[in-house]
Amino acid sequence: MEEQPTTSASAAQARDQEHNPMLDSPMRGPTLSTSTSSFEALAHAHDPNLSKLATKMFQKTEEYITQELNAPLEDYKLLEEMNKATIAKYKDMRQIAENLNVSTNELCGKFQQLAPLMQQIDDISDTVDKLEAAAYKLDAYSIALENRVKCVLQRKSTQQTVG
Repeated sequence: MEEQPTTSASAAQARDQEHNPMLDSPMRGPTLSTSTSSFEALAHAHDPNLSKLATKMFQKTEEYITQELNAPLEDYKLLEEMNKATIAKYKDMRQIAENLNVSTNELCGKFQQLAPLMQQIDDISDTVDKLEAAAYKLDAYSIALENRVKCVLQRKSTQQTVG
């Protein structure tokens, strides 16, 4: 009993397809496809100019779609090249940073080796400053002593000439 409605439904679909003017092809009668993009072999002659234009349209459409699909690929290639250049640049910068780190460590070691010598130089500089101050005092004392000696000699010479 259940098979009968299924059969009658199939018959109804077939009847609808036969009488539906939207599904009829002008050349072949009823069809299930309403697609206009497929080429059907036509029994009658067609316009060669229209065929050339359709072929040209499909070629141009193919070129357009190909370019549209290739544009993101070109973008990805550009990004890949930029990434490679960035990687190379960061690799160079890393090498420079490592070299600077090694140089800084070497300079730090040399500075630590020179620290006692620099302390000695500072001590010598302090000693030289003290010696310079003592030399200025000695020079001032010797000038004062010389002036006193000249004064004493002048007194003696004036006493001898007076006396």
